[in-house]
Amino acid sequence: MNRNKNNLHVYLAGAMEHAPDRGCGWRAEMAAFLRESLGHEVFNPCVEEETFLPREDRKLLGPAKHENLPKFRKLIRKVIDGDLAMLVNEIDYVVCLWDAHVLNGGGTHGELTLAYYHDIPVYLVGRLPRQKISSWILGCTTEYFEDFEPLRQFLLRKFSIPGI
Repeated sequence: MNRNKNNLHVYLAGAMEHAPDRGCGWRAEMAAFLRESLGHEVFNPCVEEETFLPREDRKLLGPAKHENLPKFRKLIRKVIDGDLAMLVNEIDYVVCLWDAHVLNGGGTHGELTLAYYHDIPVYLVGRLPRQKISSWILGCTTEYFEDFEPLRQFLLRKFSIPGI
């Protein structure tokens, strides 16, 4: 991890598989803010997913999930391995959207747990009532916000660099 305020790397975690837009909308907005306002490097899985699994292989995921579980495991493990290695080795903090769509997945749960275990701060925006969010997940967070604007203000105060 960098821990250098001038060159921080952020991971954008949240639902993809079951989100209506694969979670790309909020990630694009947050990535723009993080880059333009703070100069941080952003790992956006909507953009970076080909890093771990080329488009041709991604097209095979759906059919393989239903028809060929061993092939599916081989493909999805490339994504899992790359994702978790990136998180542990390159990321300085995580921004996560926790909404109803994330409940049907597993990646975000694992990413937040691993981030916590490796002392990587997790800033979570909860779009569910807090009492409906898993105690485990809340335990993995560093800060909790009910919307993105308070998170942005927090990040500006925490990471602002004069001149950017």
